[in-house]
Amino acid sequence: AGSSAPPIPQQKVDIGKREIVGYGVNGEATYIDSVMSPFPAIRFKEDTAEILALRKKEKGDWKKMSLEEKKSLYRASFCQTLAEVEAPTGEWKSIFGLVLCGIGVGVLGYIWMKTIVYPSLPETITDEEKQKAQIQRMVDLRTNPVEGLASNYDYEKSEWKK
Repeated sequence: AGSSAPPIPQQKVDIGKREIVGYGVNGEATYIDSVMSPFPAIRFKEDTAEILALRKKEKGDWKKMSLEEKKSLYRASFCQTLAEVEAPTGEWKSIFGLVLCGIGVGVLGYIWMKTIVYPSLPETITDEEKQKAQIQRMVDLRTNPVEGLASNYDYEKSEWKK
């Protein structure tokens, strides 16, 4: 019932020579660009000779550093800026495409079921003369005279009630 994180020496192996600079998302030494947790536990890149020289220079006056040096220091610590993290990715296009593909498959399945799987409707439903004969037979047999079809028929006048 301890931490699920690997022990510290194992973490050092997993992250290489990258410097641990904070707590991170959940205390593990991982790098994640996230707006919800903007300060990752480790730096994005391992320190090179150029980066180490810039780290010494950053301890002095920042006005003496060029814009390119500041950007390279930032990119050594972070992969993306917060604006880049929040920028739209265009993922909605692939989701929309997959949804349309799913709808297309569903429509094709419906058409296939309608034409091949299910038989055509019987004549008793499609032929109007047979429907009328069936209704007349139900009336003649006085089928369900209380609430059903026959309840709407006047047997004394031999016509439908109005």
